[in-house]
Amino acid sequence: MLEYLEGGAGQEATLDRERKAFAEWRAMPFTLSDEACRDVSVKILGRSASLPLALAPTGLNGIFMRNADIALAQGAAEAGVPFIQSTMSNDRMEDVAAVPGLRHWWQLYVFGGEEIWQELVDRADRAGCEALVLTSNAQIFGQREWDERNRTASGFPNLPALTDAARHPRWLVRTLSRGLPEFSNVIDFVPKDKRSFFDSANWIREQMPKSLAWDDLARIRERWRKPLFLKGVLNLKDVSRAIEHGVDGVILGGHGGRQADWAVSALDILPRARELSGDDIALYISGGIRRGSDILKARALGADAVLTGRATLYGLCAFGAAGVSRAIELLQSEMVNELGQYGVSNLDALSPDLFVREDRLPL
Repeated sequence: MLEYLEGGAGQEATLDRERKAFAEWRAMPFTLSDEACRDVSVKILGRSASLPLALAPTGLNGIFMRNADIALAQGAAEAGVPFIQSTMSNDRMEDVAAVPGLRHWWQLYVFGGEEIWQELVDRADRAGCEALVLTSNAQIFGQREWDERNRTASGFPNLPALTDAARHPRWLVRTLSRGLPEFSNVIDFVPKDKRSFFDSANWIREQMPKSLAWDDLARIRERWRKPLFLKGVLNLKDVSRAIEHGVDGVILGGHGGRQADWAVSALDILPRARELSGDDIALYISGGIRRGSDILKARALGADAVLTGRATLYGLCAFGAAGVSRAIELLQSEMVNELGQYGVSNLDALSPDLFVREDRLPL
């Protein structure tokens, strides 16, 4: 399970780059500045958020704990930030939508016939989801070697993987005592003879159209009239195309380093993407966010907000919904502290001039 949470694709070069990109930027703090009142709150889609953060869509959270998606939603609601629920989540979107105070967004994978994505989009609308996030870069799965090491040719866990699972009885009881999780939001689309956990996962993966294109985005835009984000963008030309197709926001990122190996990180292209997009769309980044200082760097370089997946999943695995809230609280407190260290009082005071790349340090 740890490899599923932490692993990337191929040599994990993109996963590694996502962290190194943040490490390459150094602050040039101001001094003798008024730091008495520091504020990291923002507006996300016109509504107040405690910090510029949304919980990234992550699938198959049910292997970490039962009702994990509801716990993530509860933690996000407590912290005052949006939760983006994945198509491949294990709790029904209607049950997640019932979490009090939640800002509920829906992440869409396109697979199978058009009737599937249309039904998912309509359900998200009926459930009151605030925004739709189309993931565009996962129609072909990355080469996840850690996953291949742990499975047989048919996709089932091999003996070493089963042996390792048996060494964690508390996890087995807490998570699998009532069986393996199911992909609750799409299971009705799966043929009845393929609805077991592994068979359904394989079937859904096989139904991912390799021909997903900009025309598909246009049809989704036409059907969904609320805010629409395109997620998985790492090419500047695609930022421009997304704007032309009427999206409300672009999320730069490489799927947490789990898709293309040796790709750039979102932070690498963020400043140029901001120049291209201007104020026409919301611009978010995903990948590599582990500390509050990462969020400040992203904001300074042009991001309106960031997505984090792993940081809050660590909290989930430790203490459920309370752990998710605590992870977000830590990110927020780190941001507030670092603002003081930088000599600025709020996020609007951040700018690229406050940071310098290591390879351009002033002499």
